[in-house]
Amino acid sequence: MKKRILGQGLEVSAIGLGCMGMSAAFGPAMDREGAIKLIRAAVDLGETFFDTAEVYGPYANEDLLGEALRPVREQVVIATKFGFDIEHSGGFARNTISRPDHIRKVVEGSLRRLQTDYIDLYYQHRVDPDTPMEDVAGTIKDLIGQGKIRHFGMSEAGAQSIRRAHAVQKVTALQSEYSLWFREPETEILPLLEELGIGFVPFAPLGKGFLTGTVSTDQTFGADDFRSKQPRFSVENRQANAVFVEVLNGMAARKQASAAQVALAWLLAQKPWIVPIPGTTKVHRLQENIGAAELVLDAADLSEIGSALAGIEMSGDRYPPENKAMAGR
Repeated sequence: MKKRILGQGLEVSAIGLGCMGMSAAFGPAMDREGAIKLIRAAVDLGETFFDTAEVYGPYANEDLLGEALRPVREQVVIATKFGFDIEHSGGFARNTISRPDHIRKVVEGSLRRLQTDYIDLYYQHRVDPDTPMEDVAGTIKDLIGQGKIRHFGMSEAGAQSIRRAHAVQKVTALQSEYSLWFREPETEILPLLEELGIGFVPFAPLGKGFLTGTVSTDQTFGADDFRSKQPRFSVENRQANAVFVEVLNGMAARKQASAAQVALAWLLAQKPWIVPIPGTTKVHRLQENIGAAELVLDAADLSEIGSALAGIEMSGDRYPPENKAMAGR
């Protein structure tokens, strides 16, 4: 597996593994034994970058990674996140919380569940409007000094928040949504990251499955699949967004690759410090995603994709109004 460098010299595999879907968000959780086998298969295939969060489950996903990666702990980079008030609001997509005392408390829980004495990359999951960014970054700086954290990350943060945090403790990576059908970070965020030397970790690089071409326009999602509540996954919006899949399929046919591999290769081609973290629950999809690291899209390929999608934007919002905290700031 090829390697890439995020900010502050953190080296990771060119493709990481987003582990959320093994425990939450896309339907029933995976069988634990099967999930552990999948994670260890990823290690065997060369992946070294694994992404989780305390809120995935909640807590179950960190616990899963802790068991799966314990035998190879020194060979991998584990990223996890704090920032949702799980204790008082049920967690995901609800209240944000990043007070210094809270960070110091929850890092201990993450360390315990991950069965480790340090976290490679610790993200603020969402900006907390009630806590000054300087206080958040200062707390992380203290935890780095104590050896409990090695690198500071932010997720779905805006430019002002990133600058303020970086001035106190250098940020290693920003994790935000970015893919062919959601390109908002290109306007302000990517130039800022390049200026400050911060790596970028796109989540949902396959459009939560849509860009793979495996989500049909008439498919239904269960109540435990959060795509059932996302406006962009309504039947009408899926029909409107089918153009993205058509473009990917056309390029995939010429490259003898899959639509998913083209979507990931497109991201890799944008900047050398971009590391996507597609998730999956299937070994053959894991192998397919990893294969994208070997797929090269040249300038002509990128121009063709750009021309085909010029002026076309994703139809439908990413989150429903009640989940506004998830959109970041």
